[in-house]
Amino acid sequence: MLRALLAAVALGTPLLASAQAVGGFPIKPIRLVVPYSAGGGADSAARIIAAQMTVSLKQQVVIDNRPGASGTIGAAAVAQAPADGYVVLYDASTFVVNPALRKLPFDPMKDFIPVSLAVTAPNILVVPPGAPYRNVAEFLDAARKRPGRITYASYGPGSPAHMVGELLKSQAKVDLLHVPYKGGAPALADVMGGQVDAYFANAASGITYVKGGKLRALAVTSSRRMPALPDVPTLVESGLAGFDVLEWNGFFVPKGTPPQVVERLAGAVSAAINDPKVNARLIELGVVPVGSPPDAFGKFLHTELARWAKLVKDNRITVE
Repeated sequence: MLRALLAAVALGTPLLASAQAVGGFPIKPIRLVVPYSAGGGADSAARIIAAQMTVSLKQQVVIDNRPGASGTIGAAAVAQAPADGYVVLYDASTFVVNPALRKLPFDPMKDFIPVSLAVTAPNILVVPPGAPYRNVAEFLDAARKRPGRITYASYGPGSPAHMVGELLKSQAKVDLLHVPYKGGAPALADVMGGQVDAYFANAASGITYVKGGKLRALAVTSSRRMPALPDVPTLVESGLAGFDVLEWNGFFVPKGTPPQVVERLAGAVSAAINDPKVNARLIELGVVPVGSPPDAFGKFLHTELARWAKLVKDNRITVE
């Protein structure tokens, strides 16, 4: 009888410890994996949000940059991490594009639980300041007159800048030449220098150059104009009906993470993003603060996955 009682207590101890850990989450620092280089748009927003989460969670949220393979290296590391909420992924739009283009070591929708859509931002279609076209209609007219000769840059095959360019080609029925770079900085430099004709710039990285006159903005990819660039029309206004593309960043945890932990993290993200000072800093960065609940983020991801998979299939896009 005594042995049976001791065995029952022993078996129950891990369960009790687990329950206590969930109830008191977090009891130690959280590692936030950003699968992109330090100093980029995603990293900058992640650091702003993480600093405020550290305050509300009363535990340090530490940024861990793991760039490489269009975000898949960092994402794969989180997919294999313990499902306890202490290793969190902060990914971007490539999360939904990669499955259509690459063989991945994980399944984005089965190996992760969406926590919160953090921020969104449109791309800005920019051209050199001395370009002969001053609006989208003139740009597309030039492309039709010189098929395959007008170039557009991206910060790598399969990147959001590449995919938005492919969407423009498909919808406007023009032939543009894709010129991939190894990062956004060299792409921006060559557009400003006139070595390449156009670029769908990340809002966070491109807006300063637009305001400084080093780039000319023809349009933004969102359905509404950017508050920071009120005089720049949308692509919808420019004649491309339904063209609405946003880059985004969001939080994920490995599958199997307890629901209470997911909700605790989602609440911390929302509270951080809605903090007035954090909100203002994110807007200044050129992004739109969101902080959605897990279920809304999950629905958003399903829609985005289907959208980019169709574009890739219909246009036979490859990254080789």
